[in-house]
Amino acid sequence: MEIIKRNLFQATMMVLLLVGCKSKEEKVVIADETTKKPNIVFIYMDDLGYGDMSAYGATEISTPNMDALAQGGIQFTNGYASSATCTPSRYAILTGRYPWRNKDAKILPGTAPLIIDTTQMTVPKMLQGEGYTTGIVGKWHLGLGSGNVNWNERVSPGPNEVGFDYSYILAATQDRVPTVYIADGYVDGLDPNDPIEVSYKENFEGEPTGLDNPELTTMKWHHGHNNSIVNGVPRIGYMKGGEAAKWSDVDMADHFLAKAQQYVKEHKSKPFFLYYALQQPHVPRTPHPRFAGKSGMGPRGDVILEADWMIGEFMKTLEDEGILENTLIVFSSDNGPVVNDGYYDDSVEKLGNHTPSGILRGGKYSLFDAGTRVPFITYWKGTIAPGKSDALVCQIDLLTSMATLVGSDKKGEDSEDLLEVFMGKSKDGRKELVLEATSRTAFRKGNWAMIPPYKGPAVIKSVNIEIGNSKEYQLYDLEKDPSQKANLAKSNPEKLRELIADFEKIRGNSNNGIQDLELK
Repeated sequence: MEIIKRNLFQATMMVLLLVGCKSKEEKVVIADETTKKPNIVFIYMDDLGYGDMSAYGATEISTPNMDALAQGGIQFTNGYASSATCTPSRYAILTGRYPWRNKDAKILPGTAPLIIDTTQMTVPKMLQGEGYTTGIVGKWHLGLGSGNVNWNERVSPGPNEVGFDYSYILAATQDRVPTVYIADGYVDGLDPNDPIEVSYKENFEGEPTGLDNPELTTMKWHHGHNNSIVNGVPRIGYMKGGEAAKWSDVDMADHFLAKAQQYVKEHKSKPFFLYYALQQPHVPRTPHPRFAGKSGMGPRGDVILEADWMIGEFMKTLEDEGILENTLIVFSSDNGPVVNDGYYDDSVEKLGNHTPSGILRGGKYSLFDAGTRVPFITYWKGTIAPGKSDALVCQIDLLTSMATLVGSDKKGEDSEDLLEVFMGKSKDGRKELVLEATSRTAFRKGNWAMIPPYKGPAVIKSVNIEIGNSKEYQLYDLEKDPSQKANLAKSNPEKLRELIADFEKIRGNSNNGIQDLELK
């Protein structure tokens, strides 16, 4: 009898996969031992803004391969990263936990220790438990080791200790040392006779810097990027040695693409998870000569075109290997956009009519919506019907949602099960969400956004971005005012009190830098 039931269930699952669900009431198919579990790929951009894709309204730049994902899948208009900076968002997407719960989840130097506890549940660890092979290619920036890393030996703990069977990464960011790739904990191509030394405190004797030796640079620093020079680019932090292992900046996108394609080809015979974390359009923007000058907007526009091409080539690989129709792809960005972020690279001068934040206010580092509201797409050819959704979703929800998809009972601490939303079967997203930017937090509930009062400047002058600080509470109706121009805190005190109360239920009332102001 049990065999008959199992055969009937398997036949039913096959029919559903072939013809799809025909009514809104039908549930998303959850994989079990009788169904072939889908491959899962996260394509994660770095500093790509809400307005940086033509699918999201950009008119001065064309992103056909990113747009193809949007047009062939669910394009979310209310999709959020958890934070307006990179490390916290990367922590949240992998752990399903708000980054502000971890005091170390902030922008890290290249020498920071791993901030994900090795006993903590993560997306790759959950998928390993369901028979998946797991890999990461690209930017990491979640710390490595336990402090005082020796880069000339195996660096551990790292991605392999939190659920990745395979890892090929850059430790932090392209503008930070060490400027080497790390393969499963080992610096790739390291000559043992030329050991690496790294410091974020002081330079090594005799080593040139961007500050003292500008004549050796091919890219001029604007702020904060004036330490060790590698490939003519001044970086954050100091590094000595490791010459044979140093990456070529202009080849980085091609290098990561090749590693991602290789991973797919080698693991296509069984379910796999790939976290493909591109480095664009983060600084330093170093497009390959094939793309240099193509956008007309300087290197920032050029690397967006470059990344778009890489995504197209990656998608072709999935198709050529015959697995595109069994692969769920989640495309998003770690935070909102920034134009000048440390180098003179014509990003401001050649921006023209392009608005990286689209209709939104703010950008990277900001509690305004452009800091965390980003392109967010789910794509599964033949399974997800194309469409747009205004459901409130967050990258933090991917852990629990992917667990449901593959039949796991694992959950993230703050991660909600939005599988049906991600699959386009429901538009009933999150009810509320705490958002973070440089240790400050704000609140989204329904169509409303509330930013508590914070001390400090309203604008970061070096990057020319409003970050949301104000002496007063801010309240915005995003449905009517997506650009957050009209502060309704004083005219709608009841709604403000409601959001403050709900926010404090989650965040607590420790004030966290919020001014102690009486609400009148």
